[in-house]
Amino acid sequence: MNTLIWIVVPYFCLGVFVGGHAWRWRHDQFGWTTHTSQLLESRILRLGSPLFHLGAFGVIGGHAMGLLVPAAVTERIGISEHVYHTTAVWGGTVTGTMLVAGLVLLIARRFVNGRIRRVTTGADKVLYAALAAMVTLGMTATVATNLLGDGYDYRETIAVWFRGIFWLQPHTELMTSAPLVYQLHAIGGFLFLALWPFTRLVHVWSAPLAYLWRPYVIYRARRGAAPAPQPPPAAVRDSARRGVGAHH
Repeated sequence: MNTLIWIVVPYFCLGVFVGGHAWRWRHDQFGWTTHTSQLLESRILRLGSPLFHLGAFGVIGGHAMGLLVPAAVTERIGISEHVYHTTAVWGGTVTGTMLVAGLVLLIARRFVNGRIRRVTTGADKVLYAALAAMVTLGMTATVATNLLGDGYDYRETIAVWFRGIFWLQPHTELMTSAPLVYQLHAIGGFLFLALWPFTRLVHVWSAPLAYLWRPYVIYRARRGAAPAPQPPPAAVRDSARRGVGAHH
C-alpha cells in the first residue's frame, strides 16, 4: 500500500500532468484560456482575483523553497533553522490567509451572481472544490500544527521524499511517519497536478510575459491639414440614385 500511495500515485499524476497538457494543446487550443467572466461581473472579481493570485504566488514560492532547497543549503548561507521556521510559518500564514480570502470571494461570486452561475462548468466546480480542499489542508498544517501546535519539521521528511521522486529514489518510510494532515496535503497536491491540464489553470503557461520586453507602440500626430470627412455609404448611394434619375 505504501508503494502504491507514495510511489505509483505520484508518478502517475506527473505523467498525467505532462501528457494532459500535450493532449490539451493538440486537441483544444481554442479552450486554452482563462474563460474569464469579467464582463458579467467585475466588482467582486476586482478584489478577489488579486488576493487569490498574490496569495497563490506566495504560497507556491514558499512550497518551492521548503521542498526543493535542503536545510543544509539555507544553514550554509547563514539562515538558521529558527529564522527559517519563523519566516516560513508567518509568511505562509499571511499569504495563505490572502489565498483563502480570495478563493472564498471567487467561489461566492460563482454562486451569488446568477449570470456567473449559469456559465460555471462542471470542470470549474471540481477545480474550486479541489482548491478548497488543498487550501484547507495547507492552512491546517501551517496554522494548527506549526503556529499554534508543537510544530513539525517537514524539510527532514516530506521534502526529502519529494526530491527523491525526481531522483527516482523516493523514500516511502519518510512519509509514513509524517502527520496525517501532511500526508493528505502531499498526496492531494499530486492529484491536483493530474487535474490541472483539464481545467482553466492551463492559462498559467500562457502568461503574457512578452509584454515585458516587446517594443513600444509609437503614436505619431498627423501633420498638415486633416483630410476632409468622407460621406457615409448611404449618402453616396442616394446621390448616385438621384444622378441616375436626373439622367433619365
